[in-house]
Order: sequence, then C-alpha cells, then structure tokens
Amino acid sequence: MGFFGPLSVHPRHWDGGIAHALLAPVMDCFAAWRTTLAGLFTFAESAKHVHLYEKFGFQARFLTAIMGKVPAPAAPVEFTAWSTVPAADRPRLAGECAALTATLWLGLDVGGEIAGVDALRLGETLLVRDGGRLAGLAVCHVGAGSEAGTGTCYVKFGAVAPGPSAADDFDRLVSACETFARTARVSNLVAGVNLGRRSARRVLVARGFRTIFQGVAMHRDDVPGFSTPDAWVLNDWR
Repeated sequence: MGFFGPLSVHPRHWDGGIAHALLAPVMDCFAAWRTTLAGLFTFAESAKHVHLYEKFGFQARFLTAIMGKVPAPAAPVEFTAWSTVPAADRPRLAGECAALTATLWLGLDVGGEIAGVDALRLGETLLVRDGGRLAGLAVCHVGAGSEAGTGTCYVKFGAVAPGPSAADDFDRLVSACETFARTARVSNLVAGVNLGRRSARRVLVARGFRTIFQGVAMHRDDVPGFSTPDAWVLNDWR
C-alpha cells in the first residue's frame, strides 16, 4: 500500500506542468515498490485536481470526511499508552500491531508511524485490548509541532480487528481517543473517515462528531482497499 501528498506547487508556477513532473517519479516509486494499493486525498470540488490524477490511473471513489468534536466527558475506558510500555515489551507489541493492521491489507504496518510519534513526541499511540487480544490501536498527533496543530488531537490512523466484536471495539477505541484528548487538554478531537466505511462513520456521528470539511479519496486502478462497509478504520491519506 502506498499513498502520497500533499503535492504542492507555488501559485506562480500553476498550469506549467510542474504537477505532472512531480507525479511521474511518484509512479516510478510505486512501480519499484510493487504497490498494489495506491491512493491520495484531494479536493472534492476541484475537477482540475481530479482530472490530473485520473491521467495517472487514479479513480475518484468515496468522499472522505474530516470530522471533529469537542472532547466531552464519557464513561472511562481502559487503554494502554505506547509511551508507558517497557522497552523490552515493545517488539512483541509492535508485532501484535502489525498483525492487526495486516487484517485490513496484507503487509500493512504502521510501526514506523508509532515509533516516529514516540521518538519525536508528536503525540501518543493508544492500544485497546479485549482480554489478552489486541482489539484496536490509534496513532494520535497532539498540539503544535505535530500534524494536529495547536489545541487539537488528530487521529492519524486508527483501526480495530474485523470480527463479531468489531463494532464494540471501535466504539471503545473512539472512547479511548476522546479520553486521551481530554487528558491532553485540547479543545478539538479530529479524525478522518472514508464514507465507504459506513458503519465507522455512523459511530462517529452518533458520538457527536461533525464534518469540518471533506475531500475525495482516489485509488489507482479503482482498487477498493480497506474503504469498505465492513472496515473499521480512521484515516484520510492527508
């Protein structure tokens, strides 16, 4: 799986072929990496952007909503913060996280995001368990200097394992994010969800999240990936 963005061109050089020149080596990278799922997030209202990416084999699929709410008091939910995990236990736990995300797309592993957030102190990774089983994880950026920005907790990636308890596990994961956002004393909790994941979006709406803005997910060769009704995932490819 691979995604790219943002792709930015100075306004002075718009309509000069710069975006095409930038995209060509991106496609070469995807080919070299043998990427089978490639995507991006762009402006839903811009026919120009959509047309550009269509030239490189990407197809517009579902809208992706960037949703937010003010963290509110909720029933306490147990979770483990990655920063509190002893160093000796982290390799085993990283393996559990990779096994969970691989159920969404074979080989998908956000271990680099988890390690980066921890090393650079950009936020926290939250882990929710169901007995001895890792049920869900959320990689969160918090505050200035992170992708969240001042006063915000941004769920960069969140997911639960598929199965009969997925709906309950996802609700508990969102509760963990909200609890963490309150302890971090931020005024906004933000998460992105592809509208192809209808069940996941319904949970956010029921919990008081509202759409701040929306874009469109474009997938190369129209591969659905894990933006399907049975996928309990938070991410937006920004």
